[in-house]
Amino acid sequence: MDLKGFDRPYEAAAEGALPAGTRSVKVMIAGGFGTGKTTMVRSVSDIRPLTTEETLTQASAGVDHLIGVADKQETTVSLDFGRIGLNDRLVLYLFGTPGQERFWFLWNGLFKGALGAVVLVDTRRLASSFRAIEEMERQHVPFVIALNVFPDSTEHPVEEVREALDIPPHTPVITCDARDRASSRDVLIALIRHLKERSAAAVEPR
Repeated sequence: MDLKGFDRPYEAAAEGALPAGTRSVKVMIAGGFGTGKTTMVRSVSDIRPLTTEETLTQASAGVDHLIGVADKQETTVSLDFGRIGLNDRLVLYLFGTPGQERFWFLWNGLFKGALGAVVLVDTRRLASSFRAIEEMERQHVPFVIALNVFPDSTEHPVEEVREALDIPPHTPVITCDARDRASSRDVLIALIRHLKERSAAAVEPR
């Protein structure tokens, strides 16, 4: 993968964390409550991920919206963190956002310095990811949409979902299985390609 054209590369070598010449990029994994953000970070991370999941209790029943995710046992209360090297020159630092409305105040800090984002969508509950999409647009963070396929999901054409979410044509919409490392990695590669295309388009003479 050609890495030329990134507009905001992070030179991790200066920090001594990675070999000289390696670029590190901060990427957000966002989405609604129960869309698979923690699962994706866990499945794809090269290191043991840091998670801040707490057990859901009866006390949160009136606060967290469990419709469609009644079997969910835990919830992220701060962030998830992982790291993956896509090749010997590019490392992604992954920051998973909390999905519940009561933790949205944390998003502003988490998005600082992010080059791009993956918005995970559960097609059984499209409305659960509206807020995440709106936040990407508000903070001008480039993103791709990843349709996380759950066992009981109904298959919908990608363009039908794009229209339902009101996603512009230039934003990639792809399907994935957040439990599968290869599938999650493909989503991240799609994001990096999207960022590279945006960067190249920005420097083209008009």
